[in-house]
Parts: sequence; structure tokens; C-alpha cells
Amino acid sequence: MIIETRPLWSLASLNDESLPDSTPDAFTFDYVDISNVTEGHISSDLETYTFGDAPSRARRIARADDVIVSTVRTYLKAIARVEDTRDATVYSTGFAVLRPNRDLVDPRYISYVLSSSQVMDEIVATSVGVSYPAIQGTALHRIRVPYRARDVQAAIASYLDRETAEIDAVLAKMDLLRGALRGRASSVQTRAVFGLSAGQRHSAADAHSPLSGMPDHWDRTKFGYDFTESTERNGDDPPGPLLSISEYRGVELNTRTEGQQASLDVSKYRVVRPDQLAANMMWLNHGGLGVSSLTGYISPDYKAFWISDRFEPRYVHHLFRSSRYIDYFAAIASGVRPNAQRVTKTVLDATPVPLPPLDEQIRIADDLDVATARVDAMLAKVAALKSLLLERRAALITDVVTGRKEVA
Repeated sequence: MIIETRPLWSLASLNDESLPDSTPDAFTFDYVDISNVTEGHISSDLETYTFGDAPSRARRIARADDVIVSTVRTYLKAIARVEDTRDATVYSTGFAVLRPNRDLVDPRYISYVLSSSQVMDEIVATSVGVSYPAIQGTALHRIRVPYRARDVQAAIASYLDRETAEIDAVLAKMDLLRGALRGRASSVQTRAVFGLSAGQRHSAADAHSPLSGMPDHWDRTKFGYDFTESTERNGDDPPGPLLSISEYRGVELNTRTEGQQASLDVSKYRVVRPDQLAANMMWLNHGGLGVSSLTGYISPDYKAFWISDRFEPRYVHHLFRSSRYIDYFAAIASGVRPNAQRVTKTVLDATPVPLPPLDEQIRIADDLDVATARVDAMLAKVAALKSLLLERRAALITDVVTGRKEVA
């Protein structure tokens, strides 16, 4: 079946509205950045800004049923249809905002068309740049997309609404399961690294006193006494892969830039060695620390620390990724924006740290390695199933909008 195609510019206008420079500094709005759009949905967990404090890229205006398409880091495939909201919302200039001509196109249909593999592959292929691929809004506007009669569009959109809603419901349950697994692992981890009994519970008050409740025979120290910053820079030759700190697993390969490393200027990047502690100073309150098992290089925003021989590195890894320390770092971090609060080196050095006997550290680390390995295995299964469901969702959309699957 041959499907007619039309250029996007004939079906939707581009970037119709934006905040003017004359906007009052006190104007308050929720801000949608590229990272807030995943799997065809806009996150409800948005940062709120006043115009005077907002990033300079917070300018785009989108209305209900407009479709936002990321024109930067296009490999992330950040596309979503905007729903009506009572709160003022502003979008990054990294999005192209497409406003469908309702006489010609159903907004739901054009949203599905743009998220189909056929169109997404063309957007990515048309993008320019290796480490930060981007497409000009005008180039996006020229892309040709499948076009059907208005009544067929409505039938396709209604069918996909029903089918994707079922898949999305399963994905939501999987996200809840993933959160529950992480929460359980974090609870076990926190009790173990602080020597808490089964009846002792972590509370918000512990954020300001992270060593409360630990065994009397344990010593205590401060971060600056036992963790020495490594000043080793990368130089010209990468010592290994680019590493980053993930939300749950700790130090691992930076998969987002894997295959793009040749284009990176890594001369100012820091080197991290096995058994060193890596720390993302702007992400400590989200678990931004971890002990590396690899030799590699890390962003200049990170720091790497040698660990004194009074500590078992695996115990250190579990310790600083516990919920108690995440809460502690959240309490002492400074900065205007919640997602960009930094812990300074001076404050980190003054952080109190438990110092159990070395043999106890090894026992705790052994037990937690086993417990977290079980959770990792379950999380990996959840992630694999979620990946299959997302592939199924994308394939269904593509098959329907390209006519390979007919809708009754």
C-alpha cells in the first residue's frame, strides 16, 4: 500500500510563540527541558522558575495539542504531544514546537507519526554533529511524513490511543516495581553500613546526624582524613572508557556517549582508577558517588579520591550510596535550583564518616554484594522486559502510520 507523504510545513506551523525579553522577572512557570520528555510523555516532576532566574533557553510556548520535538541530542527521541495544564509552562528552545493545522491533521495522529521509527530515523539521520547531534527547526519542518485522509487519521489515532494505553499501563507498573526494588535494597544497605539493628529505622532527622545509632565500638572519622583527592588528569591518551555515575549501579560505562568518544576533547577530564571513589559534586544528593572497578576517565565536574587503607573500598561504595548519606548531602547542598545543588570540597571534607573495624567492613560488604547482586538481577529482568515493551510500542506505531497494519 502506497501512503501519500507531505512536508511537515504543510501540516503544522513552527515555533509560533515564545516569551519576550520584556516578560516580568517575577513571572513564574514550570520548565520543560529535554530530560523531562521520555517515552512520549512529559514528566510531571518539573522545576519551577521565575523568569528572572530561569535559564536563557526557557523561552518556547506550547499550547494543548502542540507537539514538541527535541532538535538537540536527537538520539534521545524526545517527542510528546502537549496536554492541557492549569499551570504556566515554558519549554526549552531545544524543542521545536509544531502546531497542527486542525483542518488538515489530527494532533494525535501527527504526534504518532513523528514518534514512528520511520520519521525518527530520518530526524536522526538529518542531524548534524557527533557528540551533540542536532537538527535545525527549518530542516525538521521540511521532512516529509505519512499523510492520510482526516477520517482515517482519527481512526488510527483512536486505535493507537487504546493500544498504547495498555502498554503504558504495564510500563507504569514496571516502574513501580523498579522503585520498590530499589527502595528495599536501599533500606537493607542503609541498615547494614551503619550497623543498625532490625528495629532501628532511618528517619529524616538522621540527615543532619548521619552517624546516629551506630554501634558504640565503631570509630568515627571525617571524609577529609581518609579520602584524598586525586589530581591525575587525562592528558592526550584516554586511559580507558568514559565513565559516569548512574542513579543505582554507581560507576559504569557512559553509554550515552559510547561510540562518540573520538569527538570528545578529554584533555581536561579526570582519571579514575580501580578502588578510587568517584564523586559527581552536583549529584551527591542523588547517589552521585561510587567506587570504580575500572580505569577510565570522568567529567571535569567529577572528583576522584584515593581511599585510605583503613577502609574496605566495597564498604565505602555501599556507605556513600546509602539513603542516609543521600539525605545528608541533600541537607548540606547549596544552590538555587534543586537539580543543580553542589556540595563543595570543603563541606565534603567535614562530612562525618563511620569507621567500623576492617573485618566488619569486609563482612558487611560481602553481605551487601550478595544482596545487591540479587536486586541487580531482578532490575535487569525488569529493564529487559521494559525494553521489549517499548520496542513493541514503537513497532506498533510505525506499522500503523505507514500502512503496514490496517486499522479496522
